[in-house]
Amino acid sequence: MKTGYKVFDAMTTKPVSVDRNTTLLDCARTMDEKHVGAVVVKDNEQSFGIITEQDIVRKVVAKGINPLTEKVKDYMEKKLVTVNPDEDIYDALILMRDNNIRHLPVVEDTRMIGLLTIKDILKIEPQLFEIIVEKFELKEAARKPISRVIPAEGLCEACGEYTEKIKNVNGSLLCELCANEQE
Repeated sequence: MKTGYKVFDAMTTKPVSVDRNTTLLDCARTMDEKHVGAVVVKDNEQSFGIITEQDIVRKVVAKGINPLTEKVKDYMEKKLVTVNPDEDIYDALILMRDNNIRHLPVVEDTRMIGLLTIKDILKIEPQLFEIIVEKFELKEAARKPISRVIPAEGLCEACGEYTEKIKNVNGSLLCELCANEQE
């Protein structure tokens, strides 16, 4: 399903960045001050990687590592999943969903020119929320009062079209046409 909006239309063109030798504490402070969940890591003005709140929590704090002295360069993500600025935001969102990431560097001619987040996409196309939701599984289902709520409307998992009457057929959410084909 194409939206007609390009990644370039939604991305942040000047994402918050830190130097690779910044301490994790200072990096976290920058994230807090700028109200962002990820920063681009740079070295001499060239983008080098990305570090997220989750990276700091899971790779450092949860392991008892001291963020006061450790450097960003040792915990940032270097193997980045990226997107071209001319891609449709739907394709970018699928890439984010399939790779379980919320921040997607935008690269043109091997140079990072921006950062696309799930929030950026949902500001433009809020109906794409269903694509993100279908990837998340409820954790600790036994402790949840409702294990899975099936929406009355959404995107058909077979054809990708929006429908106001979605059906659960063998664990797949389908429009009426695709559901009839399955039965």
